Amino acid sequence: QVQLVESGGGSVQAGGSLRLSCAASGYTYWRTCMGWFRQAPGKSREGVAAINSDGSTIYADSVKGRFTISRDNAKWTLHLQMNSLKPEDTAMYYCAAAGRGRCSAPNIRGDFWGQGTQVTVSS
Repeated sequence: QVQLVESGGGSVQAGGSLRLSCAASGYTYWRTCMGWFRQAPGKSREGVAAINSDGSTIYADSVKGRFTISRDNAKWTLHLQMNSLKPEDTAMYYCAAAGRGRCSAPNIRGDFWGQGTQVTVSS
């Protein structure tokens, strides 16, 4: 069974940075669309960034210019570099993977999900 495990969350002040990681296992071929979602209390889950196996990326408008998604296919690892963090970025962040196909939007088809890692940005 596919498993995704996030790490790297924490508490930072506004303007700071965090780097999230997602380790995947259980794939027979790890070259599908993958992405990061976030969900704050009382809000719906939002796709923030997505990446294809060829490295092409898609970002939500709210994070463009601040977040960078990347993947290491050889290591089966996904990353999200988060810079210039704002209090409104505070949320639980989830790693997700599509079972097949390419990403067409940051809100990807999530067939597999991680458990989440908390990001808290204070002002």
